[in-house]
Amino acid sequence: MSSLKFCANLSWMFTELQGFPQRMYAAAAAGFQAVEAAWIYDADINELKEAKRRTGLRVVVINTPPGNIKAGELGLGAVPGRQAEFRRGLESAVMLAKALDCSRIHLMAGRVPPGMDRACIAMEMEATFIDNLKFAADVLSKEGILGLIEPINTRITDPQYFLDTPHQAAAILHKVGHSNMKLQMDIFHWQIMDGNLTQNIQKYFPIIGHVQIAQVPDRNEPDSSGEVNFPYLFDLLETVGYKGYIGCEYKPNSEWFYVSRVKLSF
Repeated sequence: MSSLKFCANLSWMFTELQGFPQRMYAAAAAGFQAVEAAWIYDADINELKEAKRRTGLRVVVINTPPGNIKAGELGLGAVPGRQAEFRRGLESAVMLAKALDCSRIHLMAGRVPPGMDRACIAMEMEATFIDNLKFAADVLSKEGILGLIEPINTRITDPQYFLDTPHQAAAILHKVGHSNMKLQMDIFHWQIMDGNLTQNIQKYFPIIGHVQIAQVPDRNEPDSSGEVNFPYLFDLLETVGYKGYIGCEYKPNSEWFYVSRVKLSF
């Protein structure tokens, strides 16, 4: 019997329901025991806490605030000159995580600023990201919260995102040098940017703090048509000893996705 645990990503699933508390109830009704979400800062915290209490769901991961979405921002961690805003966003994320008893925060790197050439600003963005991550690691370690960074592919999803490969992320984590900062592995992004999933999972497993899944190239369920062999990868994750949750961060083809379907299919 599989020992893997799956959590519903409420930013991608049950989106026919507008409110995140309502999506929590739907996730619990579908059989999930845990959830994750990107940005739930606009939700009523008391309603979130009540939904969590009534469903018994664990909240596994939230993201730091994205910045100004209307201006095209998607995180501020590596954006030069925005350190003060990053720290304020981190403070908000920590407050929300503590309220929901969430033990992981994804610290979003952000996009290359408009009008800037990636190659020209890469060193400055890396230095900014490392400084912000060192600061965040100290803050989070005092709260018992794990920090995560996630490469996002620049070939399909977000051409301007700064952090785009597991190798780049691992090198940055090495320079940060803090055990409280780990790698968030999204199979969808890793496959698009680098492939070689077996060796990359084995190589980076010691620094992986969370896993997310979606089929490639359409970002649907893992058992939908696509190029990734998820039965093999799930067996691999069990073999290497992954004990955390696997986030279902995909666009469901069907109205509801049940945990039992994962167990039966894989």
